[in-house]
Amino acid sequence: MTNEAEVESQSLDDLMALIRGFVQARDWESFQKPAALAVSASIELGELLELFQWLTDEEIAEYLEHDEYRESLAGELADVMIYMIRLADVIGINPSRAIVDKLARNSSKYLVDEWRGRIPSKTKEFQ
Repeated sequence: MTNEAEVESQSLDDLMALIRGFVQARDWESFQKPAALAVSASIELGELLELFQWLTDEEIAEYLEHDEYRESLAGELADVMIYMIRLADVIGINPSRAIVDKLARNSSKYLVDEWRGRIPSKTKEFQ
């Protein structure tokens, strides 16, 4: 079993290799095509969203104080992330590079002085 310090220090590359090993050990590579992984991630995201459905912000804040709710959220979040990391691996995209590059593009698109305290939106002119 992995200790807490080892878990906390795992990089995206470490997680990708861990997921890849899990899949390979079960001989699931033939099932894990890009479209299937994207669909699966979307399904899992729907399950994550169900944990917030119909709840007010106040109710969510209250539920977050309960271990069972947090564990459910963690499980669904992990499912989404596992599929997304696996998709990146299968299609050959480095997720760390993709995130850094996207944040750089967003920094140019959403300038601090112009967007501080405002919701990013394609309807900027109406705000």
